[in-house]
Amino acid sequence: MRPLHQNDPEANSTELYELSSERLQLRRMTLADAADVQRLAGDRAIAATTSLIPHPYSDGAAEQWIESQADDLTQGTGAVWSIFLRDDQAFVGAVGLNVDIESNRAELGYWIGVPYWNNGYVTEACQLVLEYAFMKRALHRVVAHHFSSNPTSGRVMEKLGMKREGTLRQHFRKWDDYVDCVYYGILREEYQTRNSEQPESIG
Repeated sequence: MRPLHQNDPEANSTELYELSSERLQLRRMTLADAADVQRLAGDRAIAATTSLIPHPYSDGAAEQWIESQADDLTQGTGAVWSIFLRDDQAFVGAVGLNVDIESNRAELGYWIGVPYWNNGYVTEACQLVLEYAFMKRALHRVVAHHFSSNPTSGRVMEKLGMKREGTLRQHFRKWDDYVDCVYYGILREEYQTRNSEQPESIG
């Protein structure tokens, strides 16, 4: 597989954002997803575990967020995927990369709607995105973080092969509390070693 870089004319092709696994399909987010985004991300339980999702989730916020993704996509500085179940095409959440082109790294972020928790969907979706990050974009490093109050997200990162790198104490203010952020990271060479005997899964 030939790796793509951010200045490659194919690097931001819409087709490359269509990823699939046994149970999931990931596609570029569109305005057609706005109602589902507001419905699922509007749950306080989702906002409580993420740094950027507001609560309450006001009308029009989903559309504004989706429209803001176009520039990142064009410039190669980010990508967001809608996550769908393959069997019934139900929208279940979102996963994305925020890319630092100069340092050739990205931060991974994700959320899954509460009705779909505890099914392994987020791990499965993130595996696809890591493959995209390292094998298609040839990024050097991917990081992710979670609030210390949400250790379940840390277990997802461990399943992805990411290594815990440290905790930033009271790093983020969430509502009225200062919360610790736990950071994980994985290098491209670590990803390749871990997955050297696994077949390519990007559909």
